[in-house]
Parts: sequence; C-alpha cells; structure tokens
Amino acid sequence: MTSTLTWRQLRDLDIAGIQDAADGWAGASNRAASARDRVDNEMLAKLKDSQEGEGARAAVRRLGRLSENFHYIHVECGLARTALDGLAHELGSFQKTLRDNLDDAEALKFTVHADGTVSYPSAGEEVGGVKPPGGTVTGSHDLLKPTTDPSLKLTDRNPNRARAQEIADRIARVMRDARTADGDYAEAIRRLRTKPGIDISDAMWADAHRDSAIARDAAYDYLGKEIPRDLTPAQRKEWWDELGKEEREQYLTLYPREIGSLDGIPAEVRDSANRTYLPLLMGKLEGEGTESAATKLQGLRVIDRKLDEDSEPPMFLLGIGDEGNGRAIVSYGNPDTSKNVSAYVPGLGTALDEDFANNDLERARDTALSAQKYDPSSASIVWLGYDAPQLPADKWLDNADVMSKNHAATGAAEYNEFMGGLAATNRHSDPHLTAIGHSYGSLTVGLAAQKSGGIPGADDIILLGSPGVDAERAEELGVGRGHVHVGAAENDPVTKLPSKKETLSGALGLGTGPFGTYLHSKSADIEDDDIWFGKDPASEAFGANRFRVDDGPRPLIDGEGPTPAHSNYFNPEKDPESNANIGAIVADRPDLVTSEEHR
Repeated sequence: MTSTLTWRQLRDLDIAGIQDAADGWAGASNRAASARDRVDNEMLAKLKDSQEGEGARAAVRRLGRLSENFHYIHVECGLARTALDGLAHELGSFQKTLRDNLDDAEALKFTVHADGTVSYPSAGEEVGGVKPPGGTVTGSHDLLKPTTDPSLKLTDRNPNRARAQEIADRIARVMRDARTADGDYAEAIRRLRTKPGIDISDAMWADAHRDSAIARDAAYDYLGKEIPRDLTPAQRKEWWDELGKEEREQYLTLYPREIGSLDGIPAEVRDSANRTYLPLLMGKLEGEGTESAATKLQGLRVIDRKLDEDSEPPMFLLGIGDEGNGRAIVSYGNPDTSKNVSAYVPGLGTALDEDFANNDLERARDTALSAQKYDPSSASIVWLGYDAPQLPADKWLDNADVMSKNHAATGAAEYNEFMGGLAATNRHSDPHLTAIGHSYGSLTVGLAAQKSGGIPGADDIILLGSPGVDAERAEELGVGRGHVHVGAAENDPVTKLPSKKETLSGALGLGTGPFGTYLHSKSADIEDDDIWFGKDPASEAFGANRFRVDDGPRPLIDGEGPTPAHSNYFNPEKDPESNANIGAIVADRPDLVTSEEHR
C-alpha cells in the first residue's frame, strides 16, 4: 500500500497515542490468553476428571470450541498489538530524525516547504558589493545519485546551498523510509479483520496465517532482523534471557514459528510459541488443498488432539513445520528441568503424517515412562527435524540400492544443532543426554557423532535396528565405546543387510536385493562384519555394548509382514526387555542393563 504521509504529518504525529492503542490491544490479547488458560486448566480439566456420559462429552466439546475462540482472539489481538508497536517504534524513530533536521534548518534560517524543498538565504563573499543570492534545492533520497552538480561549486559561492542540500536530502530519505513503513503497517493492520461470530474455522486460521505473514514483513526491521538465526544455541539463549517481558510477548505473537524452532530457546517458550503457531500452520495446510498438505495436516491434527489431552508425562511441542516431508519435535517431560534427556531420531519412511503422530510419539512416551521408573527426572524426545528417505513400505528392502547417506548427512548437522540447544537450556549443571537412532535414524545419529566435537552434550548413544553408522568402531562415535549401546533383534533383517559390495554382486543369484540375501545367505559376510552402512554395530568387531532384546517375529514366516521385529524395540508390551534396557540407559543406570553376546 502506497503511503501519502507528509513531513508535517510525521512531525506532528501522536506516537504516544499509537502506543496507547497498542497497549489496549495487548490487554485484550492477554485477557483472551488468561481466559483460555482458565477454560483449559480449570473448567475442562475438572469436567474430564469428574464427569462421564454424553452430556459431559458435549460440554467438553463446547468448552473446547470456546478455548479455540479465545486462542484465536489472543492471536489476532496480539498481531494488532505488535503491528501498532512496530508502527510506533519505526515512525517514532523517523519522527525524531525529521525533527532534528527541521531544527537544523530553523537554526540556519532555512525554510522547509510543504513539498520538502529547502530555501536558503543569500550568504558568502560579496562580489561588486552583492552577496551570492539565495535559492531553493530539492532533496534526493538516492544515496548513490549526486544531488548537486559539482560544477556549481565553481559558480555558486553561497555556502548555504550545500548545507540546504544536505538537509533536503536527509528529509527526503527519512520521508521515503517513513512512507514505506507506514504503507507496510497500514496493509498489515487493514488485514486484521475477521467475520462476526464465535465459531473459528480452518479458513479463519488460514486467513490469520496470511495476516501474520504480512505483519512479520512489516515488522522485519523492528523485530525480525534481530532474531539470532546465525548464532550458537548458547548465544540464542543469552539473547532471549536479555529480552524484556514486552519484547518476548511481541516475538511470541509475531514470530511463533521462528521462536518455536530456534535451538537454544527454553523448552517452555518453544512449546508456547509452537502451540500458537500450530493452528496457523493447520489453517495454511487446509487452504493448500494438495495431497502432501493433507497428509501433514492429518499428522498435525493428531498432535493437536494429544496436546489437548492430559498426558503423563506432559507433552512439550518443541518444533513443527511443513518444509520437506514435514517437521515435528515432541518431548514427553520438560527437557530443561529433567536430569536425563534423550532425543530419538526415526528412520526410513518417517514423515509428518498420522502414523508418525501416533507411533513415533508413542515411542518417545514409552522411553520416558521407562526411564522414569529408574529416575523420575527423565524426559524423552522424538526428533523429526530432517527429511528421512521415503520409499514404498512394501519395497524398501528390495530397493536399498537407492539408499545413500545424503539425507542422514543433512540431518546430522540439524540434529547436532538441536542437541546443542538441549545442552544450553538444561538447568542441571551436568545433565545426562542420550542420542537414540532407530533404523536409518541410527545413521543420522552416527554421522552426527562423527562430526568435529561429536554430538553436543551427549553422554550415551543408543543404536536400534541399525543398518550401520558409517563407522568401523564404536570409538569413532565420540562418547567412548562403553557408552555406545546397540539393540539388534535376531529377526530384524535391517540389522543384517549385506554389504553394498555383496548386494551389487547379485547375492550369488539367491534372491534380488538385500532382502533376498537375508533369507538365503544371512552368514555371507561374517568375515568382516560389514553391512549396508559399514561395520555391523552389533558385531564384536564394532565393539559397542549390545543389550538384550527379544528375537521378534520372523519376516513373513510368522505372518506379520517383512520387518515386524524392526518396530518393537521401544514397545513395553511386545519387547519389555528392550524397553527396560533403553530406559535404564537413558536414566544413566547402565548397571541395570542386560547384555547380549556380540554377533
């Protein structure tokens, strides 16, 4: 939107009045947030605990809608508040610059005209008894374009001309910037309208997502550029700690996605930011109408439902996003206040979908519950912060030749950044951090561990159902061989994939691809213990601690599909010994782990 703001309007603008309006919207936003908390934590919680029956369920549904209404009001009023705050801040700065230049002009007895031109009086050395005449100059806001013809210095001896030109240029530049800001904020504020009524729809959240994007663009110079995207997690934590209450509220309102995904920001803050962003993201995906968006939306709806439930341990939403195959980071238990924290990386085929939201979140929860049996101060995270390779579930064992380290290598850098954030925000002086990788996720963890400095803060590493970690020995993972733990079920074919060399040789004609090799030639590579991505982590040559797990169902033979044993490691019902061993390692109780012989 083009602004027609004049310098006189900017000079006389009531900045305090804009700030008062912002404060009013802040009050409305905070009251809506308080009302939502009361509905969720008092009314809904008590009703769920004390009442049963269809009437109670109907009341819960109505209260849930009321909670969402208050959430929507909180977001929209917060956007209005932050937009007005930004407008007051930026125009206030421009107003001061303008007034300083007007004061300079007045002191020199110059005249600033309505169109921004500046007139100056005669001055300088007399020639023939006459001083050089005065004149009028026009300012330019282009710093690269000269505003004064150099030849005029030879003919115009009036020193006021150069001074007037400087003032005119500065006024032109400040008015250019002020009009840009005024137009941007006007567009952002103009869009902050909603339909009457109290039923919040996906379309309204989609509109709110667009509103927030425009408001973010307008406030970039005011807030956005200050977000420490390129600093270390420890430096980001320091930045957040130094912000005032009002600044934090503005960032949480206008930049929830950025704050919610920023490693080094405290977990409770990230959780709050992501809960604000969740309905906005869901609204955006609802409006896209693509198959990919629908898949991610299904996953987010499950996560949203779980967040509304009374989970034990409590859930913390540490990250969400729709980039790539989707992003979601969920913790069971507060990773900042817990002494023991694990972060599990899922593997091949994982994406932000309904299956992930149900199964992978449950694995993190099972890990937390298991660890808390040994130490209540334990939390467990599922980290989908990268694009795991995607292949048809019924074909991947016969198509492992298309698998590479590329996805894992990219994910390793992101995972280390996240783990550095956990180490920076944990409130214990010496927290116990455990990196867990399952399936292809174990390769991601293995590559992360082999980067310079290793996985930040990691004390232990657990590899489950691993096709290899691109290492020959456990010592290469940076935590000491005694702190690398491996779970490999006897009937998990992923842990027995042949080496690439063997696969490429056709597996002696005994079958196609690695799965055929597993069925017909399981012992073909015993001599050097190589599997798909390097040395078998469960082998004696690798040298890790192999803990006991259940053998699991046999592929296909037992009627549960091609890889049933590959999915049972976390499950306390299907493999209670594996679940208990994982919990003991996470809780820093290696003395309780039951051992298994190496391969």
